[in-house]
Amino acid sequence: MAHPKMYDDGDFGLAPLRELALAFPEALEKEAHGRPTFRAGEKGKIFAYFGQGQSGRPHPSSVQILAFGSERDALLADERCYLPAYLAPAGWIGLDFAVATVDWQEIAELLDSSYQAIASARLLAKIDLAGGPATSKQS
Repeated sequence: MAHPKMYDDGDFGLAPLRELALAFPEALEKEAHGRPTFRAGEKGKIFAYFGQGQSGRPHPSSVQILAFGSERDALLADERCYLPAYLAPAGWIGLDFAVATVDWQEIAELLDSSYQAIASARLLAKIDLAGGPATSKQS
């Protein structure tokens, strides 16, 4: 049984997130569990989710990315960040766009880190050649 759609294309933050995420080599968007996910290639792994919340506490305008080590520690100390339901044990962190003004350059850098954590060597080589969204100018 398919999950009901749990977002609207006009949701705050989705359009700029979509633009950034789809700028990575062979990135694509696919709905999963009623929410947009961004993947590295047709059969690639997810590098970002939109709108995943915590148990009993929704975060409809948010991004979830993979973060490890000191980057994860720094994010967990940030009031905008939270541990998303079901995903946190695998290294995922949520960042709520509604808590403070969104720095889209920071989001691009977090997406870049998450993409690089799961992308194949072939896709990573494409970033090395062309640069990625985190190195381009964002508004």
